[in-house]
Amino acid sequence: MLDAATKTDSMLAVRGLNAWYGESHVLHGVDIDIRPGEVVTLLGRNGAGKTSTLRSIMGLTGRRTGSVIFEGRETIRMSPDGIGRAGIGYCPEERGIFASLDVTENLMLPPKVRDGGLDLPTIYALFPNLKERARSQGTKLSGGEQQMLAIARILRTGAPLLLLDEPTEGLAPVIVQQIGAMIREIKARGFTVLLVEQNFRFAQTVADRHYVMEHGRVVDSVANHEMAGSMERLHAYLGV
Repeated sequence: MLDAATKTDSMLAVRGLNAWYGESHVLHGVDIDIRPGEVVTLLGRNGAGKTSTLRSIMGLTGRRTGSVIFEGRETIRMSPDGIGRAGIGYCPEERGIFASLDVTENLMLPPKVRDGGLDLPTIYALFPNLKERARSQGTKLSGGEQQMLAIARILRTGAPLLLLDEPTEGLAPVIVQQIGAMIREIKARGFTVLLVEQNFRFAQTVADRHYVMEHGRVVDSVANHEMAGSMERLHAYLGV
């Protein structure tokens, strides 16, 4: 199911994306579009294919077919590191914080991929919790602080498109609110975000548009301003 966006006005245009883990066929012709400066969510139950979509965009599944065009450039045959260097930043659900490194060392680890990234003073202004813990090792951080660090780390690289996988999972409500405020702030700074989220109530507070996934397919798309009138079918898809 295609959105009204086209390849010419999309930062990311995914067409007919199929992906496999070994012999398991997990994505079945996924079509999504993301325009520059948008926050777009992938909604769906566990196992719907949301995380697999992010991983496949990054080239981290096994075999994949179809088309993934980023800023006009086809990436379907590129390696994961090549995709990252092209300007797509990926924050996985497991966060990938290096336990033996402190906050500042974790922040400085990824390479800069282009101009436009946030410098350390700006990051620390945006994430005051991290400034307070700048010399703390990764193992000393709370779950919320680790999530902030994982997102902040890719903001420094200059990647204009961020893929965030379940950034609010398992976090206290007050931290979820902080993550929401942070996503709105980075959108205001010109970053583009594709967000995997199960909590559509949270998604409503940050996103412009939503794609709904079931069984490795996109089955619906809803603009954020249409959410109130779409609750009945969203309840049916999401079981909430």
